[in-house]
This record gives sequence, structure tokens and C-alpha cells, in this order.
Amino acid sequence: MTECVECGADVTLHDDPEAGEIIDCPTCGVELEVVDVNPPVLDRAPELQEDWGE
Repeated sequence: MTECVECGADVTLHDDPEAGEIIDCPTCGVELEVVDVNPPVLDRAPELQEDWGE
């Protein structure tokens, strides 16, 4: 278990999280990215930006 960086709620991860995995906070709904797995560390997931066909 770790903590949401947005609202501070407890976020339960499954048994084998992978770095780069995106999960949703069950309380506030923000998308979080697993940045480290031992110990589990979450950060806000990067916003996808439109590339306008480039």
C-alpha cells in the first residue's frame, strides 16, 4: 500500500506492480504512475500531449 500524491488517500497496489504502470486513485480518480517498486512510489502520471501529426 502507498499514498496518493494528490489527495493523500491510501492506494492498494496488486502483488507485482511494474515501474511505469498507470493506476487510478480510488478516492480522487487522478491517474498515478508507479515510479519505483521497492518501496512502491507513486507520482502523477504525465499528461498525454497531442502531436498534431508530427
